[in-house]
Amino acid sequence: MKAPSLEEDTVSAVSRKLIPGPILLLGAPGVGKGTQAQELAKVWKIPQISTGDILRGNVARGTEVGKLAKEIMGRGELVPDDLVNRMVAARLAEPDTSEGYILDGFPRTLGQAEWLDKHLAEENSPLPVVAVSIRVGYTQLLRRITGRRTCLACQHIYNVYTQPPKSAMVCDVDGTPLVQRADDTERVFEERMRTYESQTTPVIEHYHSLGRFAEVDGEQAVDRVAAGILAAAERLRS
Repeated sequence: MKAPSLEEDTVSAVSRKLIPGPILLLGAPGVGKGTQAQELAKVWKIPQISTGDILRGNVARGTEVGKLAKEIMGRGELVPDDLVNRMVAARLAEPDTSEGYILDGFPRTLGQAEWLDKHLAEENSPLPVVAVSIRVGYTQLLRRITGRRTCLACQHIYNVYTQPPKSAMVCDVDGTPLVQRADDTERVFEERMRTYESQTTPVIEHYHSLGRFAEVDGEQAVDRVAAGILAAAERLRS
């Protein structure tokens, strides 16, 4: 049976007037959550909400919570959940979230997931969070991360395994030597994976127990992964 294309799934979603509501994208480092969040935000015409963006925005605007977060980060500490939750609550109250939003990077712990469910219930949100996890095998993830090389001049990114430059370690665009970022090593990747699994496994179990969880194969082309997420969201909302 032929797998549905992104175009077919998009037409299906529009024709059925699916209101996506809050969609949580989960996945290990390197699965492409950011890329998929951007793609789905365009399809559904809803915002992509990233805690990193929210945090930077509050710090830049000098809000009360932004000043607190800046002070905490200045001490080299992690911003606590209660402060992150306050920032997220303010963002979810903005009018562009009325039809839904793509959550990218939040909730990343069970405590955040439980807070979000409670917050949406208290705000009489018409739809609860549904979670879709993008699944990619460990070896493939390792190649995606450790194979990355970046041109510091034009910021073009290559991968020595899947998208190598024409000449080894030299940018095709401007001839600048390519570099490997310090956090794109196997040692750093393994640490990030351990952190991800310890934090996110309880989140997956939480949404799975509520019947609001699905998984898609992330080792496909970008458009086919997006189509799989769209189809999963439709099933979870039906």
